[in-house]
Amino acid sequence: MAALAPALSAGFADPVHDAQRAFAALMRAMAEPARPVPLASALAPPAPLSPEMAAAALALLDYETPAYLDATLSAVPDVAAFLRFHTGAPLVTDPAAARFALIGDGAGLPDFARFAQGEPDYPDRSATLIVQVARMDEQSEGALVLEGPGIKGRRTFSAAPLPADFGRRLAANRALYPLGIDLILCAPGLVAGLPRTLAPHTQD
Repeated sequence: MAALAPALSAGFADPVHDAQRAFAALMRAMAEPARPVPLASALAPPAPLSPEMAAAALALLDYETPAYLDATLSAVPDVAAFLRFHTGAPLVTDPAAARFALIGDGAGLPDFARFAQGEPDYPDRSATLIVQVARMDEQSEGALVLEGPGIKGRRTFSAAPLPADFGRRLAANRALYPLGIDLILCAPGLVAGLPRTLAPHTQD
């Protein structure tokens, strides 16, 4: 039998329960901001889409959630085909039209202003950016110091690769509250939530 085409690589083995487990990990990550949460994924999506981002996408996207792929992901047609096949989500080329944006190149993270920020009466009409990074932790030198709902006191957090001005972007995003975007970072075996409610500080 011929090997399964990358675009049609298998989705969740147990669609209901696997999606529930992935969704629970994502919700925990948003409830405990900047704390890496384990997310085990046996998915084998077409590269450069990571198993963790694929799990997040399969848990969050459906036919009613327009999604945007950055240049890294959209350059590989199999990635778009995989997401369409397993989620039914319409893929859009305009970042402002997306409810979710999948960013394969964390270092090239686009300006947050390119994405939907919500509306005064409907702040939930905003985008969530799902961003692939190579690593994340709470201890690295140069980590951001963050505070906000879900954090007792302050919490340090570091992830890479991300833009050098990432802390300033988070601060500007927080200033827009209740508008603004939310972020989910995906690293090998982990996810972390950075909601718009976070206020960053530069570590001394």
